[in-house]
Amino acid sequence: MPPSSVARRIGIASLIWGASIFLSRIIGLVREAVLGRILGGGREADVFLASFIVPDFLNYLLAGGALSIVFIPIFSSHLAKGDPDRGWEAFSVIANFLLLLLSVATVGLWLGVPWLVSIVAPGFDEQQRAELVNLTRIILPAQVFHLVGGLLSAALQARDKHGLPALAPLLYTSSIVVGGLVGGTEAGAYGFAWGVLIGSVLGPFGLPLIGCLQAGLSWRPVFCIRHPDLRTYLVRSLPIMLGWSIVVVDDWLLGRFGSIVGESTIATLHYSKTLLKVPMGVFGLAAGVAAFPTLSRLVAQDARAEAYDTLSTAVRRMLVLALASQVVLTTAGQEVATVIYGGKIPQDQYVLMGWVLGIMSLGLWAWAAQTVLSRGFYALGKTWEPTLLGTITVVVTYPVYWGVARYGALGLAGASALAISIYTLVLT
Repeated sequence: MPPSSVARRIGIASLIWGASIFLSRIIGLVREAVLGRILGGGREADVFLASFIVPDFLNYLLAGGALSIVFIPIFSSHLAKGDPDRGWEAFSVIANFLLLLLSVATVGLWLGVPWLVSIVAPGFDEQQRAELVNLTRIILPAQVFHLVGGLLSAALQARDKHGLPALAPLLYTSSIVVGGLVGGTEAGAYGFAWGVLIGSVLGPFGLPLIGCLQAGLSWRPVFCIRHPDLRTYLVRSLPIMLGWSIVVVDDWLLGRFGSIVGESTIATLHYSKTLLKVPMGVFGLAAGVAAFPTLSRLVAQDARAEAYDTLSTAVRRMLVLALASQVVLTTAGQEVATVIYGGKIPQDQYVLMGWVLGIMSLGLWAWAAQTVLSRGFYALGKTWEPTLLGTITVVVTYPVYWGVARYGALGLAGASALAISIYTLVLT
C-alpha cells in the first residue's frame, strides 16, 4: 500500500475518532456537571462512583477493554487473505465462548456483591455499603453488552468502518445523562445507574450490531474450544486477563484508598481525573485507536518499517498537544472544575480539585503516550510485554499509594501521576 494511501486512511480514521472522542468528552463533561449538581461531591457521589469498581473488574478480567486490540489482527489477517467468511467464523467462535463465560461470571459476581463491597470500599459505613450493593447490581449486567459490542465494533474497524463504532460512546454517555436528569434528585444515583445499563444496550452493543448487519455479519451458533482463532485470541488476551496493568488499576487504587481517607475524597479524585481524560482521550486515545487497524494491516503485510514510522509520527504529534493541554490544566484547573460541576460542591473542595488536577496533569503526557505505544506492541501480537510491565509498575508503586494516602487526595494524585509516568517510560 503506498505511504500516501496509508497516511490518508489513518488521517480519516483519526478525524473520525478524534471528533468522536472530543464530543464524547464534551458529553462526559455534561454528565459530570449533571452528576455534580444532583449528587454533589459527598457521600452519595462517593458510593455511585465506587459502584463501577466490580463491573470494571469483570470487564478487565475478561480483557473487555482489549477486545479490539486482540481481535482486529485476527480478523484483519483473514481479510488480507481474501477470506471474510473465515473472519466471521472466528467472530462467532470467540463471541459465543466469551458470552458464555461472561454470563456465568456476571451471575456469580451479582450474587457475591455483598461480600465484595468490603474489599473495594473498606472505608464505607453500613448504609453506604448497602447502597453500593444495589447500584453495583444494576450496573454489572452492562458488561455483557460492552463485551459483545466490543467484538462487533472491532470487526467494523478492521474493515475501516469507523462511523458507528465512533458514535457508540456518544450514545452511551448521553444515556447516562438522560438517566440522571429523568431520575433527578429523587432517584439520585439510581437514575444514573439505570442510564448506564440502558446506554450499554443502545450504544456499545446496538450501533455496532447495526453496522455489522449491514456489512454482512454471519454470527453462527458454533462452539469449538479447539478452534485455532479462539486459541490465538486466548493466548494473546491471557496476559491482559491475568495482568494488573496500572492503566486500569490506578482507578481501583484511587477508589480503595480514597474510601479510607474520608468523605468526598473519591469524588474529588474522580472529578479531577475526568477533566484530565478530556485531552488524554482526544489526543492520545484518538491517535491510538485510529492508527491501530492500519498498524495491524501493515504488520500482516510484513511492512514493519512502515508500521514503525507510522507509530513514531503518531506519538510525536500527540505529545506536543498533550504537553500544551497540561499547561492549561495546571494553571486553570480550579476555574475549569468550578464551571463544570456547579454550585452544590463546596468552594474549598473546588480549591482542592484545582491542586489535585495540577498534580495529576504532570502525568498527562504519559497517559496519552501509552495509549499509542501499547498499540504498537499489540499490532505485533505482543500482549505480554505491556501487561507485564504494567503489572510490575503496580507492584512497585502500590506501597506509594498506601504511603501517601495519609496526605489525602493530593498524595494519591501524586502517586497516580508517578505510576503512569514510570509505566510509560519503561514501555518505551
